[in-house]
Amino acid sequence: MPAPRARVARAPDGARQQEEQRMITRISWTGRRFSRRTFLKGAGGGAAALALAASGGLVLPVGAATTARFGNLVADPTRVLDLPPGFKYRIISAEGLKLSNGAPVPSDFDGMAAFPGPGGSVYLVRNHELRAESSGDKIAPPVEGRNPYMRGAIGGTTGILLGPDGKKVREYVTNAGTVNNCAGGPTPWNTWLTCEEDRSTNHGYVFEVDPADPENDLSKTPIRAMGFFSHEAAAIDPQTGIVYLTEDDFRGKIPESPTQENPQILNPENPDYNQISRASFLYRFVPNDTSRRPGALQQGGKLQVAKLDERPLYNADLAEPGDRFAVRWVDVNPDDAHGDALAKGGIAFNRLERADFAGGAFCFDDTAGGEKRLGQVYRYLPATNTLELFYEGTDENDMESPDNIVVAPWGDLIFAEDGEGENRIMGITPGGQVYKFGVHHLENKEGDTGEFAGPTFSPDGRTFFVNIQEPGVTFAITGPFPAPSAAARRAMAFAAPPAHLAPTMSGELLEAAERYGISPLTAAAYARHGVPLA
Repeated sequence: MPAPRARVARAPDGARQQEEQRMITRISWTGRRFSRRTFLKGAGGGAAALALAASGGLVLPVGAATTARFGNLVADPTRVLDLPPGFKYRIISAEGLKLSNGAPVPSDFDGMAAFPGPGGSVYLVRNHELRAESSGDKIAPPVEGRNPYMRGAIGGTTGILLGPDGKKVREYVTNAGTVNNCAGGPTPWNTWLTCEEDRSTNHGYVFEVDPADPENDLSKTPIRAMGFFSHEAAAIDPQTGIVYLTEDDFRGKIPESPTQENPQILNPENPDYNQISRASFLYRFVPNDTSRRPGALQQGGKLQVAKLDERPLYNADLAEPGDRFAVRWVDVNPDDAHGDALAKGGIAFNRLERADFAGGAFCFDDTAGGEKRLGQVYRYLPATNTLELFYEGTDENDMESPDNIVVAPWGDLIFAEDGEGENRIMGITPGGQVYKFGVHHLENKEGDTGEFAGPTFSPDGRTFFVNIQEPGVTFAITGPFPAPSAAARRAMAFAAPPAHLAPTMSGELLEAAERYGISPLTAAAYARHGVPLA
């Protein structure tokens, strides 16, 4: 019998709040995860302020004049999280605190999504990017569940139930026995697809997690038809039920320039392949069962890789004026998806990360793409079966190593960075304005500020949730967000990029785009992947 569905219960009592305050204060001052130096930089009492925020006892407002999208960031007096004027945050979870069953909250927070719960409550499901070889330096233990996929594997997901007032009601394990749970994606039927970024024995799969029915049999059953490879993210087209999947495969090296020979035309049997160039692929899963319910994806389907149209375009003279180049989806063997994708000439990216499907477009990013290796955001439009290079980082002030991305309810593209130095939450409006939304100051044990991860919005669009991976912290951010707008999300799906983030295109390439009846952004995507249209 499946576990009973979670119900809204009373908030944690005063004893638990006091214990949380003691725990987070202890973590703060050990210097192992929350750096002591970080808190000493701010006004006195930084650790105490963070402790109160974690227990829901302190809300830090941020304040005044407005410029850009939301205004310039206002320095947080406790040096935790800087936000624009009018926004405030609460820390609703931190590693090393207590789950509702008394076990410590696991570390390495990553991908996350929010779902509607009973009576106006909200469920969060959060990944923990834990693997065995990194377990020795974690102060919080692994994800320890009662119904794991593989005993001894230390990764998994946790859930948080927030009441209608936004206060934490329950925090619990939702999936256990998996590894390196990096990103994933929500389903339209309010479950979470957690992705293993791994290729070890019995690991490298997608699992479906129901926050209202945690650790059920479904959560420990890999969706094998979705393939064995180093999964990163998943996003579902609500019109067709097709699942789009990104891969983050670390083998090989990133080419110094996109003009180097392309991985997809190399012999996959070449023993030196992994020393030549890195290849991560874009896949889609066409399910047999489109009933849109928990477990439907377990009923099998076709796994396919994206490749450029099989027309032999390596000689531009072979293309005819008026040709509309398109993405072709080719079946691959799910048991060796990466190898088969390579052999069949899939479009090779560097390192694909998080994705989102909104407004009719599938957006995903290559965290190491572009001529300056500052990152790229691509857009695939199923209606026209075209791939576009949407944004390309050329200045680290505007984009540096985009990682998790999400299209906001009001249409802006939000991306969390994983670069060197300052890691930020950035936004881009449909009109092309780039802005900084958040910067944190919490240091990990190496003395660095850890990456932001898991940006997601509550079902009503009024609360923005985001994680810091190390030290593991989950924030709930509220403030003057614009009203949700389906029209604005559609506008983002078809918007032109801001000039300074648009891919560089020569006059010859623009001329070729017009000659062959394709958009300049599609021509740029083709050029980046070795198809000489000019």
